[in-house]
Amino acid sequence: MRSFVLASSLSFLCAAWTLTTAAQSAVSCADLHLIPAPRECRAVASIPLGTGGIHVEAEHNADDEFAASDLADALKARGVPAAAHDEVTVRLLHADSPAAKQLLTRHSLTLDPAMHDEGYILVPEGSRGLAVIADTAAGVFYGAQTVKQLVRGTGNARTLLAPTLRDWPAMPHRGVSDDWSRGPLPNMDFLKRELRTLAAYKYNIFSPYFEATFAYASSPVAAFPGGAMTPDEAREMVAYAAKLHITIIPEQESFGHLHHVLKFDEYSPLGETPHGSVLAPGDPATLPLITNWFTELAKIFPGPYAHIGADETFELGLGRTRAEVQQKGLSPVYLDFLTRIHAALAPLHKQLLFWGDIAGKSPELVGTLPKDMIAVQWIYDARPDFTKDILPFTNAGLETWVATGVNNWNRVYPNNNEALGNIRNFVRDGQKLGAKGLLNTVWNDDGEGIFDENWFGILFGAAASWQPGESSEEAFTDSYGLAFHNDPTGKINDAQRALMAAHAVFRKADLEDVQDSYFWVDPFSPQGQQTSTKILPVAREMRLDAERAITLLAQARDAAKASGNTLENPEALDAMELGARRMDFIGLKFEEAAECAQIYSEARSIAADKTRWDEVSEMLETIGSNNGKLQDMRDGYTQLGQLYQQAWLRDNRPYWLANNMARYDRSAQMWIGRGDAWNQVIDHWWSTHTLPPASEVHLPDASH
Repeated sequence: MRSFVLASSLSFLCAAWTLTTAAQSAVSCADLHLIPAPRECRAVASIPLGTGGIHVEAEHNADDEFAASDLADALKARGVPAAAHDEVTVRLLHADSPAAKQLLTRHSLTLDPAMHDEGYILVPEGSRGLAVIADTAAGVFYGAQTVKQLVRGTGNARTLLAPTLRDWPAMPHRGVSDDWSRGPLPNMDFLKRELRTLAAYKYNIFSPYFEATFAYASSPVAAFPGGAMTPDEAREMVAYAAKLHITIIPEQESFGHLHHVLKFDEYSPLGETPHGSVLAPGDPATLPLITNWFTELAKIFPGPYAHIGADETFELGLGRTRAEVQQKGLSPVYLDFLTRIHAALAPLHKQLLFWGDIAGKSPELVGTLPKDMIAVQWIYDARPDFTKDILPFTNAGLETWVATGVNNWNRVYPNNNEALGNIRNFVRDGQKLGAKGLLNTVWNDDGEGIFDENWFGILFGAAASWQPGESSEEAFTDSYGLAFHNDPTGKINDAQRALMAAHAVFRKADLEDVQDSYFWVDPFSPQGQQTSTKILPVAREMRLDAERAITLLAQARDAAKASGNTLENPEALDAMELGARRMDFIGLKFEEAAECAQIYSEARSIAADKTRWDEVSEMLETIGSNNGKLQDMRDGYTQLGQLYQQAWLRDNRPYWLANNMARYDRSAQMWIGRGDAWNQVIDHWWSTHTLPPASEVHLPDASH
């Protein structure tokens, strides 16, 4: 056996005391709050640790040794040092070892065939500790990930929960698709943190999404320096992910979504339209281009899969292929090109994934596709039933995966009401109809996304794809703060609920969630005034929800500090607060814009009354001065811009950041200019005691 020892501070002379205390601590399976929830749980023992540590022990196997060191590192980060061999121990065992056989027999436990690939058993070893038993290295690894969530409490009250449970996944392929082509491109430090976190919650697939952000030797012009993943970085990612039992499936768009390739004159002739977004299927140079891309990828990504994308080919039939589409129909032309891509890439011996949105519109033709292709049907709204969206592919005999969404795109913060409803029902129906996998998607359509805001939806996808049947949103939310942030107070759970409530308020007002566009729109502009009529009636309620989230996060942090606890994944808490503060600012902006117009209208109505001139002056100062409402707008953009930049650079390369910061700077400059111009309004008032119409001072007319 190989040991991982960092420190030793717990004497095991008090074994009898340990057992007595454990017996007195009634912990139920419901108290575990694990993500994903285990398939079967029989009972839970509790082993006091106090200020001592845990000894992690693995068999002489490189994969298991990595799982053990990974677990020891995670425990150390939570403040639990490693201990000596004769103290509290977590043993990672293979089912065919004598120790495992003895434990399984003693506890009448078995590893069923369904558990073979990734399943595991946890079983207490009396006062000694806990054993993880599995048939495979992957099962051992996932059992060790569960152990990470079983340390509770702080200081002398710290314990290791030791349940007796059996666990295995409902879906063999559980993955995240991460958009690297429209804004954020992760730095390597964040990418490794992302992969570690995905593995900790039992994802086994990661699919980076490329349009023009991979540095191909065969087509270097499209990859902007600093804005593309290099082959060496990709190899580093693959090697790191392999240790975490994650397969990397590169997605390179190969039909649509290729504007950032086709905008270059070298490639524009291959497009359906000039400098467009869709390849022309009939052009003889398209398949060689695609083949070159995937040949390069195949040399770097050794997994059995490749994703060819092929969604949203909206321009198909509008240009060079118009006559063919008119003659044959859109779907036959589309499906024929997919078949030709499949044939061109056959020498690479990869099973090809493709997005199912276009093919699914012609269910009678789906069966013409090669049977070894994998259909990934994507739908991102919270429909009650997805059966009709899945059946065209399963009926055609194609392996089918479902693609859910965390609903982060174009949002100030993800709409988790929609995300959780989508994930719950789509994965449920996928399992029911035999779908083999999940891709939970992150999209950055407007380039502003902060990945650390997405973990709530990401983790629910992990839970729903591992757990059988329909997963409970309520049970997940109740477990989230403890399982992901080590927060036993429930404050972080409630903060997520508060932000979900803010989105629900907007939906109730027939608004499109809490969109980035609302953050940027000028409330004094005609478009802003139109938006204001919808936002103002719900602005206060939305702001109170957002401010409640900010308060709850502060309370969770304070409680952790007071108890000596360490909140985990603090970057996600910072990102949640950023989202809440941006939501709050949207409400403030529209409220104060309306107040400016109303105050100025009142000031004009009393300007002729000399006895009220001081009152008018005060009104004008309220609109714009050192502490005026115009300055509140300025401060919102400058202060939030600083927080946003910090969040971006924590996760991403500088590439693209300038596009977003330019919007913060432009908005701040606009409000600075308005504040300066307002000084002239005040000076004019003092010199003439007259006030021009609102339109002349660039304020909305409150009388309209």
